[in-house]
Amino acid sequence: MAKLVMLFALCVLPALAVATRPMKTPFTVEGKVYCDTCRFGFESSAITYIPGAKVRVECKDRAGMAIRYTKEGTTDSTGTYRITVAEDHEDQICDSVLVSSPQRDCSDATPGRDRARVILTGSNGIASYNRFANAMGFMRTEALSGCSQVLKQLQELDE
Repeated sequence: MAKLVMLFALCVLPALAVATRPMKTPFTVEGKVYCDTCRFGFESSAITYIPGAKVRVECKDRAGMAIRYTKEGTTDSTGTYRITVAEDHEDQICDSVLVSSPQRDCSDATPGRDRARVILTGSNGIASYNRFANAMGFMRTEALSGCSQVLKQLQELDE
């Protein structure tokens, strides 16, 4: 019995200590938050970036989809957020998620553009610890004037 306890102490406890320790080089999740001023549902030349928007990184268990990790951040003056994540989330599904917009007239999350998947593991062959999320957006309550010209330009480019 004493040998079993000694084996446990020498093998299992160091592995647990390493697994719960923060990474030496943390991940940085970076992305942008915009206001869809024309209510197109996608990025166009008419969008503006939102300073002060709140964003959250959340990771869920694959099996039960229970949230296992969350961390919030705020966009800077250019509408860019950077959230540091010090743990590896190898077996979890992680997303950047819109939380809120400081602009009352642009605070409705755009359907399908309210979250962006991010991979937060060092076990996937990506050399960098920087993770770039797709841009996420809110829609204005009412479209600005001039959006028809933007749409016309997009249609001309399509032809």
